[in-house]
Amino acid sequence: MRFIFKTSYEQDIRLARHGGHVFWYGLLCLSLIAAPWLLPEYWLAQLTFVLIYGIAGLGLMLLTGYTGQFSIGHAAFFGVGAYTQAILTGAGLPFPLAMACAAALAAAVGVVVGLPALRVKGIYLAIATLAFGFIVQEVLGRWESMTGGNSGKHVGPPAIFGWEISSDGGFYAICLGTAILATLGTLNLLRTPTGRAFIAIRDSEISAQSMGVHLAYYKTLSFALSAALTGIAGALYAHKLQFLSPETFDIIQSIDLLLLVVIGGLGSVHGAFLGAIFLITMPQLIAISKNYLPPAIGQALGLQSLIYGAVLIAFVLFEPLGLYGRWLKMRTWLQLFPFYRKGMFKRQKSFQKSDRLR
Repeated sequence: MRFIFKTSYEQDIRLARHGGHVFWYGLLCLSLIAAPWLLPEYWLAQLTFVLIYGIAGLGLMLLTGYTGQFSIGHAAFFGVGAYTQAILTGAGLPFPLAMACAAALAAAVGVVVGLPALRVKGIYLAIATLAFGFIVQEVLGRWESMTGGNSGKHVGPPAIFGWEISSDGGFYAICLGTAILATLGTLNLLRTPTGRAFIAIRDSEISAQSMGVHLAYYKTLSFALSAALTGIAGALYAHKLQFLSPETFDIIQSIDLLLLVVIGGLGSVHGAFLGAIFLITMPQLIAISKNYLPPAIGQALGLQSLIYGAVLIAFVLFEPLGLYGRWLKMRTWLQLFPFYRKGMFKRQKSFQKSDRLR
């Protein structure tokens, strides 16, 4: 097992804690950079979707995993970012500026949602965000002059100051660069006083408030930053699909995003991308397994929803820390073998004693 002895403040603030992190993450980056030359077109498209959903997962992870605010309406921010990107690029605005505007507008909408949500929490906050998702979907369907309504809206390939990127490899490079910047930004944000305030609110609002954390400000800021990241993912999603309709951003999309962060591992940046991998690969595995199942089961309607629900229940009951939590246990077992204790990761209550006084 590795023990790290820190001897300077510079060593303490590094993102890579030791040389193993530098090696493995460097190898991962090299593999992702080489993916357009190594993977077939279909799997490169799937990897692009993983990156897009990973960015959206970072947004929801920041709100739910690190601030403890529950949301079932995040597809609304996804849709706002996508339609803003489609409208602005259609009007001739360059791709980077349009994506920045999509993030800004999604963040503004996040503030609008976050302010009323300050008075509610738990299941009531989930209902409020769910209602907001329905409102945004209805607006997208009825504002035909801007969004095209239920007829949909076409989106062209991204163009950066007159240079049109029409190849799959070029768009994948854009998504990869955006995902890396979003990940580094999130990691650095979590190390700042703002990120620590988010985590304090998640752990105990009463304790955070007694420490001087302004609950209303930081909750609203968390909604805004989360919506901005989801809006950026929506902008990339619009160019990937090249056709948008309001039905794309319904409650199922919101549940998929929530499923992503829960199965990936709440409170973990790694979990956002692990959950995205699960969300993209699971339909492929289900489609492959249908060939080996009896026709009465393989051709049954709702098979995918049934499997998703069963997997979610299994993770909540047996692995609440998600895929990343399972990896941490495996890594610890390998490091401590044969001295690993079974109760080392005993499940603990997630609330403080002060929360029981309410």
